Amino acid sequence: MLLPMNEKQFEFWTMRRSGVSNITIAHRIGISRQAVSKALLLMNEKIESTLREMANANQIAIETINPERGILIGRSIPFAAAAIIFVSAKHGVQVWYEHDGNCGTCPRYTECIELLWDYADELGIRIEKTADPTKMAEKLFTKAKALV
Repeated sequence: MLLPMNEKQFEFWTMRRSGVSNITIAHRIGISRQAVSKALLLMNEKIESTLREMANANQIAIETINPERGILIGRSIPFAAAAIIFVSAKHGVQVWYEHDGNCGTCPRYTECIELLWDYADELGIRIEKTADPTKMAEKLFTKAKALV
């Protein structure tokens, strides 16, 4: 299932995830608090369904899931490694496996750094910048797991 990231429901969800209350969302958009609550419930269902589908497709055993934060924590069965699936407003649904990367030679180095910074920003998590995306990811996902 693809998430409707360009729809109002998703916009409400990202605002709530960043700490905006339902009543504030309603005032900003000009609709009732009940309409916001209903939209958020529907979006939570879509987020959870998407996270579960991604876990299934990637053979990840689910340990915990939080659709309100858009985070699934699990363990990759084929890779025997911890895994996290997360929803990013900027990058879509992402799967990240715990690993010791050779980041210095990886062609996706810059992309990983940007993804980690963007995701930390979306969650309001402060991480220290390092030259090693693997280390940044460890810190970010440790903090993200605490949110679940």
